[in-house]
Amino acid sequence: MGKTITEKILSAHTDTKNFKLGDIIKARVDFAFANDITAPIAIKYFKESGAKQVFDKKRIGLIPDHFTPNKDIKSAEQCKILQKFAQEYEIDHYFEIGRMGIEHTLLPEKGLVLPGEIVVGADSHTDTSGALGAFAIGVGSTDLAAVLALGEVWLRVPSTIKFIYTGKLNKWVGGKDLILYTISQIGVEGANYKVMEFSGEVIKNLSMDNRFTMCNMAIEAGAKTGIIEPDQITLTYLKGRNQRPYQVYQSDSDANYEKIVQIDVTKIEPQVAFPHLPENAKPVNEAKGIKIDQSIIGSCTNGRIEDLRIAAQILKNKKVHPRVRLIIIPATQDVYLQAVKEGLIEIFISSGAAVSTPTCGPCLGGYMGVLAKGEKAISTTNRNFVGRMGHPESEVYLANPAVAAASAIVGEIVNPEEVN
Repeated sequence: MGKTITEKILSAHTDTKNFKLGDIIKARVDFAFANDITAPIAIKYFKESGAKQVFDKKRIGLIPDHFTPNKDIKSAEQCKILQKFAQEYEIDHYFEIGRMGIEHTLLPEKGLVLPGEIVVGADSHTDTSGALGAFAIGVGSTDLAAVLALGEVWLRVPSTIKFIYTGKLNKWVGGKDLILYTISQIGVEGANYKVMEFSGEVIKNLSMDNRFTMCNMAIEAGAKTGIIEPDQITLTYLKGRNQRPYQVYQSDSDANYEKIVQIDVTKIEPQVAFPHLPENAKPVNEAKGIKIDQSIIGSCTNGRIEDLRIAAQILKNKKVHPRVRLIIIPATQDVYLQAVKEGLIEIFISSGAAVSTPTCGPCLGGYMGVLAKGEKAISTTNRNFVGRMGHPESEVYLANPAVAAASAIVGEIVNPEEVN
């Protein structure tokens, strides 16, 4: 019996021979990271453990991105803990304001997470890097403390569900719509502690930006991670980026999957996930007429350059509805700079949007776009739980950048076709 890409990666990182699905193994970690919320706790337990040194100062990332630029004294103190730890242990990859970005976009962009690796981050959306063919998992801060010291992690070997996407994508449909539709089919618990392996002709033709979006939201189906086999698109993306050698793995044709799910994309329209779960995704026309107060375009899900290009295409020579706040947040400094070079920022500002420096900000209800009681937002972020973006009686609708931009113009949720 052959092996999945996940089983091959785990085999290469553990001394446990002939492990089975469900076995607990100890695996070597290639890269570990944390942010301004999760790192301070990990640092506390790292120091309490008596560890004298980190496992590898070149394979650790500290990225203040959730409440930065520091929104208040408490967030400033949190970030200071990261900075001092990075200095004390001479950690190479500490990203201060002006050089930073949202962690799950920044690390692939900088070539710090790579195919065939085990990547551990103290954040649930670490699975984003599975788009590169890495086994990328989120852990708690105490687990990360052990990884910082030992460079190893204990985990239970997960089974894999294979998703095969066939057909031709409709206009304005991308990775966000594919993953929202998929979650709507299997539910937010449909892949609990399993790997979601995305494959098929549609995935092979998806850009890296769209692949990152899909893997980013695997966790919203309860998955341990999402993963896509590396191909020429992956290798082209990595050329000139990767900061160390890497190994490419592919699933065997006779690999054992828990389940194989076939999805014909020709029937998928732009999706909108209604409150308060990502599984509540419906075609955009079923959301038509829902008035919004705010539109957010950004986050580790949809803050990349392709997302901003799509938003600019919709917004060019148009104005944001006077009742709507449109907030656009490039995910990294490099994305921001590229958007400046391409004239996208001018389009956004001319339309009446506000453009922010990179931050997670509103995605977790941190700042830069918190909702008041009764307000509704459409957002390209990944979660719409009760109170996720502010008041418990506010509502968040998840969508792709085209839908978010078009809705900002009309003042209610619409199909992008209506304004383009």
